[in-house]
Amino acid sequence: MFHPNIFDSHHHLLDMAHNKDQENETDLIRDDELYGPEAQSGDDQDPAQIRPNKKKRYHRHTQHQIQEMESFFKECPHPDDKQRKDLGRRLGLEPLQVKFWFQNKRTQMKNDKLRAENVRYKEALSCATCPNCGGPAAIGEMSFDEQHLRIENVRLREEIGRISGMAAKYVGKSMQLYPHLSPGSSSRSLDIGVENNFGPQSGMTGEIGVVDLLRSVSGPSEAEKPVIIELAVAAMEELIRMAQSGEPLWIPTIDHNSLEALNEEEYVRVFPRGIGPKPLGFKSEASRESAIVIMNHMNLVEIFMDVNRWSSMFSCIVSRATTLEVLSTGMAGNYDGALQVMNAEFQVPSPLVPTRENYFVRYCKQHGDGTTWAVVDVSLDNIRPNSISRCRKRPSGCLIQELPDGYSKVTWVEHVEVDDRAVHNIYKPLISSGTAFGARRWVATLDRQCERLARSGPDDVRVMTRKSMDDPGRPPGIVLSAATSFWLPVPPKRVFDFLRDENSRSESANSSQSNMLILQESCVDPTGSYVIYAPVDIIAMNAVLSGGDPDYVALLPSGFAILPDGPGGGPSTGSEVGSGGSLLTVAFQILVDSVPTAKLSLGSVATVNSLIKCTVERIKGAVLCEAS
Repeated sequence: MFHPNIFDSHHHLLDMAHNKDQENETDLIRDDELYGPEAQSGDDQDPAQIRPNKKKRYHRHTQHQIQEMESFFKECPHPDDKQRKDLGRRLGLEPLQVKFWFQNKRTQMKNDKLRAENVRYKEALSCATCPNCGGPAAIGEMSFDEQHLRIENVRLREEIGRISGMAAKYVGKSMQLYPHLSPGSSSRSLDIGVENNFGPQSGMTGEIGVVDLLRSVSGPSEAEKPVIIELAVAAMEELIRMAQSGEPLWIPTIDHNSLEALNEEEYVRVFPRGIGPKPLGFKSEASRESAIVIMNHMNLVEIFMDVNRWSSMFSCIVSRATTLEVLSTGMAGNYDGALQVMNAEFQVPSPLVPTRENYFVRYCKQHGDGTTWAVVDVSLDNIRPNSISRCRKRPSGCLIQELPDGYSKVTWVEHVEVDDRAVHNIYKPLISSGTAFGARRWVATLDRQCERLARSGPDDVRVMTRKSMDDPGRPPGIVLSAATSFWLPVPPKRVFDFLRDENSRSESANSSQSNMLILQESCVDPTGSYVIYAPVDIIAMNAVLSGGDPDYVALLPSGFAILPDGPGGGPSTGSEVGSGGSLLTVAFQILVDSVPTAKLSLGSVATVNSLIKCTVERIKGAVLCEAS
């Protein structure tokens, strides 16, 4: 049935297209001359001579040269400088001549495609019917949709221009936009004229090692960057609609009301072409999930745009990831408009499920009044004809909405096409349900990690200063104190035994000095246990042991307070006091300056912060490792 949204224009626009066809006839004649048996090429034309009243000069390529370049074009339509030089040397041509020949060839193919598309639109328009009565559609009925498409196209072109400008500033080169997103083209399509270039779809004859694959993928070429920008902008549009739409695009599953399934027929209707048809033998996996997480929306955006923090946050899913090239860092002060090309490998913790590798672009954009952000990923495999991939991402990612009190609402869409024939049969139900790689797993991991970070974040460290003057038993100067508390899933007795053991002190101590001793006191009572210690100079300690005044020994005690996390470790265990988890407080005192009137530097605060965090991590690592 006819749907007006699939057309870029209507009868009054077809006249314009017809005129454009006539204008292009000259180009086509020249293309025939360029690529025919006795082809001429404008490779060595002098731009100053291209005037209506002056005769154009052409350089005739030999039949052998044309055949060689045609063969090379089939393998690599976008040769780099080295390839052009090698080909030119082999054929006796200048690299510039080879470059222009390939440009002309790509232009000819694009013109042929546009002409065929124009014919299809004319035929479809001539057969258009009214969706209500079934009769011939009147032209006036399409005007509103046409106007809507024009407005949407203008907005998309402005967005592409803005991103291209930022990318040009960052990479230092201007970026010419491809003309296929013209005012007469549909913004509902992600098609960029390369949908037929997707690599081998099935029956792969060889396997590539994961490490080799990740290392072999290079950043985008200059010719690919404008295509990537357009693809990213269109992918962002699709993600937002996928995240915000309800039925009929998303329909509830029969067996589980809280899960949604993508209506693929409706998806194809709303997004007619996307990044091209689904490769033969591939299966679609689409899912959507929402959750409220305890993390500020800007912190989430920063994590997504930092590949190291992102891969650490989702370490159970992302086995390795790298940023190949940053096309844009976004607006000053935030990530609005940030664009980067990435490569990542995704995993399920089982040798029976192959990993999934993706070469994709990540685009971040601020929406509305600034309280909503979107981060979208979309595969780039199809812009490289020779790429081999068993998995590709259609627009996937998340919408992040700011909520009060440091919370955020995250709506995640995961949409991939994958060749799952290598998955073991016992894992196929898990994979097809979306639990393994779907939105639910991403959101559950994010929620768990945000909760963990909120419980052990840097805001839990408390720092204070004290000036010490003429205070017996304490060194004069500025003393910096820092303390933090955290939970350990280990019984208090085990934590106490570990911290008071001199043999394990090196696990939690950050340094040792040969001229210092450690004076330590350990005690236990029914409510908790304590390990208090202070470094003491050997000479001062010997003086005290020889009968000297202990007030002349300067002490700055530090230590640990270990409390049970509840009576008997919780009502469900019924075990004795002290066998559940532990609430551990770590406190340090450091003399940062021996002059009491000195000013405290920010560097000293940062140092003690770093010290206490490092100590906490060492204690966690050692105690949890010992417990396991």
